[in-house]
Amino acid sequence: MTDPHSTSSTDDCRIIELPRVRHANGSLTVADNIDQAMPFKTRRVFYIYDVPADADRGGHSHYSDLALIIALTGSFDVTVDDGKSKKTITLNRPYKALYVPAGIWSTLSEFSGGAVCMVLTSQRYSEDDYVRDYDEFLRLTAPKRKL
Repeated sequence: MTDPHSTSSTDDCRIIELPRVRHANGSLTVADNIDQAMPFKTRRVFYIYDVPADADRGGHSHYSDLALIIALTGSFDVTVDDGKSKKTITLNRPYKALYVPAGIWSTLSEFSGGAVCMVLTSQRYSEDDYVRDYDEFLRLTAPKRKL
């Protein structure tokens, strides 16, 4: 199997608009495993909140785990990096999810007060799936020399 670090691109990261039902007494968004908008079946959900001012979260890539990152309340930036290019996306709507494929380094920053980030992933937690050292990430994403 090919390591996605050598093939994933920031161009693969995209905003997915989740279904939204508007009603006079509030809106409802559903993200379930039957929805065609979902790029994978969700195996894990976690929340990030109470992030101190000027703190960053994330700062890693995955060998195989896929993610959808959603700002449930407030806003924050997600910087995605494929080892060659970077782009920053601001999330601030609970019906817009950022899809991040395996092999992409992602960092969350610029959290507004009271921001809550929800992350849906394709796998259960496994430390072995993480690349947490940026130099190792750059080694994995470097073009391979032909012998």
